[in-house]
Amino acid sequence: METKKELKILGWIIAIFLFAFFLPIENERFLTAIDATLDLTRWYAREHVILCLLPAFFIAGVISVFVSQGAVMKYFGAKAKKWVAYTVASVSGTILAVCSCTILPLFSSIHKRGAGLGPAIAFLYSGPAINILATILTARILGFEMGVARIIGAVVFAVVIGSAMSLIYRKEERAKRAEQMNFPDMPEKRPMWQTSFHFFTLVLILVFANWGAPSSDETTGAWYWIWSNKWLITSFFGLFLIYSLIFILKINWWHVALAALTTAAAGLLISSPLVPMVVAIVGLSIITLLDKTDEDNPEWTRSAWDFTKQIMPLLAVGVVTAGFLLGSTHDDIAIPGIIPNEWITAMVGSNSVFSNLFASVVGALMYFATLTEVPILQGLIAAGMGKGPALALLLAGPSLSLPNIFVISGVMGTQKTLVYVALVIVMATISGLIYGGLF
Repeated sequence: METKKELKILGWIIAIFLFAFFLPIENERFLTAIDATLDLTRWYAREHVILCLLPAFFIAGVISVFVSQGAVMKYFGAKAKKWVAYTVASVSGTILAVCSCTILPLFSSIHKRGAGLGPAIAFLYSGPAINILATILTARILGFEMGVARIIGAVVFAVVIGSAMSLIYRKEERAKRAEQMNFPDMPEKRPMWQTSFHFFTLVLILVFANWGAPSSDETTGAWYWIWSNKWLITSFFGLFLIYSLIFILKINWWHVALAALTTAAAGLLISSPLVPMVVAIVGLSIITLLDKTDEDNPEWTRSAWDFTKQIMPLLAVGVVTAGFLLGSTHDDIAIPGIIPNEWITAMVGSNSVFSNLFASVVGALMYFATLTEVPILQGLIAAGMGKGPALALLLAGPSLSLPNIFVISGVMGTQKTLVYVALVIVMATISGLIYGGLF
């Protein structure tokens, strides 16, 4: 046994040595891919972790702690009517407006609370895919028919893929349903409207804090007005959160006031929105952990921390891998990865099965932050990408990514993850073929 351990250590030493020895640092493509990896990692850390993921972890904590297992099962479990479960799950993205990584803690939370595999998968897919902001932007920039196709495809995908997963793993689901049917109906600790108020307040803070910028030539209209005033709107919903913390969660009012004033001071003194968000999250963590009135309040933050520990390391690995292989594309920056962009563009110019399949696979591996898939596709279409492959990438891309796949496998296992990814890719390919044939 000791010999095996020592041989394993020796093997790792040799592998690391050979990796360092043969690093192709004189190769321009390799160095560009390293730049893309670092750029994507830095951009992700600056633009996505603080404003998107950290609030999402606290939202997941609300589901995990404040929403009873009975309530989750009422809408997503064995006792729920299938049409109700799949309807709620498939349209959830219109409310959440999140990307493929931000949906992960929410999916993990309802999965742990007893949601059926089918509705949970439908929720996982639809969250990023039917993002109402992204579908509007798609229709405005890529054409009305593309926007409609995205909405219809996303809803149908969510239901079909969720149903297929439930059917494939029906033995496990049957056992889970039998167990849940004997689960007693537990009374809610507080009225559902209070929990819903608290949950949707956090969701609205997440949505408006991450409201995307309009196109550069747009200086009027509702979208531009919301973007121009998004921090005022976010602060307005912050007042709702203060109300919820004091009157619903019953946290000491002067603790909440101190945290709120500190956050407001940070926002007034420092121009970057990241600092007041960090201050707010730290303040929220402290006042909940120190609260003695209700054991659920400190448990909320501990639950958010558990999701952070589970998801963040896998996301980091996924972001680094995606940046190295496929490059970094955001804002006005486009740095190619080790796989040349020209190869990708050349392979998706027709409406063949291969072009649509290739677009689906690339979309499933690339990371798209919320709304960024639209300008990326606009550039690819301008470079000669066919409409069918464009829709295939649009239906596979926002809901999947390499970081997302890493985390999903940690939640529900490698086999189920591979089946889910395969279903998305196959359906995206078929949809692209049909759409490309029609338009």
